Amino acid sequence: MPKTERAEGHVLVVGAAGIDVKGRPDLAIEPGIITPGQIRFGLGGVARNIAENLARLEVPTVLLTAIGDDANGQIMLDKCRAAGIDMSHVARIAGERTGSYIRLSGSEHDLDLGVFDYSIIEHITPDFLRAQSTLFAEASLVVIDANLSPQALDMVFRLAETHRVPVCADPTSAALAGKLCDYLPKLYMIAPNSAETAALCGIPIPAHNAETGIRAARHLVALGVEIAIVTLAEQGLAYADSSGGGHIPAIRTHIEDTTGAGDALTAGVIFGLLNDVPLDEAMRLGVSAATLTLRSPEAVVPELTQELLYDELVI
Repeated sequence: MPKTERAEGHVLVVGAAGIDVKGRPDLAIEPGIITPGQIRFGLGGVARNIAENLARLEVPTVLLTAIGDDANGQIMLDKCRAAGIDMSHVARIAGERTGSYIRLSGSEHDLDLGVFDYSIIEHITPDFLRAQSTLFAEASLVVIDANLSPQALDMVFRLAETHRVPVCADPTSAALAGKLCDYLPKLYMIAPNSAETAALCGIPIPAHNAETGIRAARHLVALGVEIAIVTLAEQGLAYADSSGGGHIPAIRTHIEDTTGAGDALTAGVIFGLLNDVPLDEAMRLGVSAATLTLRSPEAVVPELTQELLYDELVI
């Protein structure tokens, strides 16, 4: 990855953190009928998930997010600190509720319905970010999700440019990915899924296999991104940089829950890049991290370590 004077600095992750509520019905759902099933609570948010994966992989990680002064906010602080994330700069907003995401999944673990409430992220303002300028100055890498407001995104890129620190982005969803279009030439890495490529690339048909994934990744590189990854679910991922592109197949595995798998993939790739491994191996580390997460009911594998990640690595 690009060398900076702060190559040993922390990774600064900026974006959403919240509570995941996941329901899985035991029977087919019918309108007007209350259906029995299983409900799980856990920590979530794209930025927070990436931060926890990095921290569990022993990468010094600072999270910049906003949470409420409610019970969920306190749970967030306690559990993230226990996972190794530096939470000392998180904005705790009085009178506000911590962000949350409700997901209802079908028997095949597909995302059938999802509702998120991350309005609190509006408290990550340009002024708040400007006050954290030292964190940008001392960072080796900045990672963002697209939950940030347009004004906050603009400030992140201004601070990163001022302090000459590379920026990686997770587009978060097809509905939010378009926020990043103007910043593609300023991105070191981006990792959209197939649906998000249409919003980023202006491609009318989303990437759906290795060939179209590589094509979309190369198009993102042509638009200015240094490293582009297109995640393709059960087909693995496609990637490209200025030297070419490639495809890494998915690892066949039992799927317990898909939540957080893409965030783990992003973190696994970043971990590899921070450790100067070849690009192909960094992509395989990402696939390994995603595979481990698919097997877990949690959005981040609680037992994740470097050793576990490399045990899963397929060369």
